[in-house]
Amino acid sequence: MSMIKKKKNREVSIEAGSMADITFLLLLFFLVTTTIDVDTGIYLTLPEYIPPEEIEVVNLSKDRFITVNINETGDVLISGERMAVSNIQEFLTKKIEERVEMPKNKKLLISIKTARGTDYNLYVQTLDAIKGAYFDVQESYCQRKFGKAKYQIDAAENEELKEKIPTLISLAEPEEDK
Repeated sequence: MSMIKKKKNREVSIEAGSMADITFLLLLFFLVTTTIDVDTGIYLTLPEYIPPEEIEVVNLSKDRFITVNINETGDVLISGERMAVSNIQEFLTKKIEERVEMPKNKKLLISIKTARGTDYNLYVQTLDAIKGAYFDVQESYCQRKFGKAKYQIDAAENEELKEKIPTLISLAEPEEDK
């Protein structure tokens, strides 16, 4: 009987030379096609820096101020009285409307002051309610005076609107814990 020679098993290998190229292309593909959510934050126009020696202190009468305090427990106090966030816009709209025809140095100034542990969401809701109150008054003024919506007015009308109803919001620095 003749013996059949068995073939020796050859080692099977995968060429790894192009594996790095394929991995690089896949990585590049996923980097290009993936979208990453970016938090935009709150849009605020911050004042320009003024050196402390050039700061001019202006005394304002107390009847011009409405203070909005937000504490760590979630209470919103407007001029010392507790108020729900849902009622802030309506309350402030009435107060701002009362001063539309007053001179510029008598316009209402709303000061927001928070505690360090204040919930960020509550702060944003309160700030939105305050801005909404100014927007409501400006919108109703535009309808009465110009007969059109705020976004439809021209540059001259917009200047008059800013003169009559300036958005005066002061964001006070939180106090240090004692």
